[in-house]
Amino acid sequence: MTLQFTRTEHPHPVSESRRAEILSAPGFGKYFTDNMVLVDYDVDRGWHSAKVTPYGPIALDPSAMVLHYGQEVFEGLKAYRQPDGSIAAFRPEANALRLQRSAERLAMPPLPVDDFIESLRALLDADNAWVPPAGGEESLYLRPFMFASQAGLGVNAPSSQYVYSVIGSPAGAYFSGGIKPVSVWLSTEYVRAAPGGTGAAKCGGNYAAAFLAQAQATAQGCDQVVWLDAVERRFIEEMGGMNLFFVFGSGADARLVTPELSGSLLPGITRESLLTLAIDAGFSVEERRISTEELRKG
Repeated sequence: MTLQFTRTEHPHPVSESRRAEILSAPGFGKYFTDNMVLVDYDVDRGWHSAKVTPYGPIALDPSAMVLHYGQEVFEGLKAYRQPDGSIAAFRPEANALRLQRSAERLAMPPLPVDDFIESLRALLDADNAWVPPAGGEESLYLRPFMFASQAGLGVNAPSSQYVYSVIGSPAGAYFSGGIKPVSVWLSTEYVRAAPGGTGAAKCGGNYAAAFLAQAQATAQGCDQVVWLDAVERRFIEEMGGMNLFFVFGSGADARLVTPELSGSLLPGITRESLLTLAIDAGFSVEERRISTEELRKG
């Protein structure tokens, strides 16, 4: 049965004038809506106590397993205001399924797809006014995440208690320069993930391990890191915040090529969508390994 969400009204929501000021220049990840979703899990009751509550700190025991062993997964998607005033999200079911796969890889309980969708709906109902007006690039970024909350140390078994949450953040362009090409830094010193690891899961550890290489990229004046495979260090995998596509050839011989899903890179929802659209449009599409040598040759 789909979870039923209770709601506690925020006693002091952000004023309408302040909210309008934020929505006029939201940036990315700087501001947050009035409310948040919380759902608890334990092995006896499963997912329960679903609620929409005022945004605020989450209390954790200092020995909570997420703090010591990184048992955490998350998702990210955007909600857009439509011309008729309604709100739409892009393929949220795909995010729900990927969250399930990520959770299973980290020995966490999968959240049912219907409950994932209902959690988004519950937050959007409460924070409808935070979704920017239609017609622009602005959106409400939704961040569902799940973490191990059981108190105690030891790595003999995964946590038996979890918290699932959704927070919302009004968003403009992900890159401050807007929609234009980004500069990239090819990392030959560090790798993001290895075969058999957690590269295909959207978990915090993958991103924590990327900060050092991202700092190198930033120091070189680049926006993003391009990651290579962990074994030979010559096959392109993905970037820090997105999958990669290349166009080889031109005219009738043009081919749209993207690195194959090796298990060490994230199966992007935008990636899957672009492949489907390209095939439907009649483009020649390839999913395969792409070496740095091939890229340099063009």
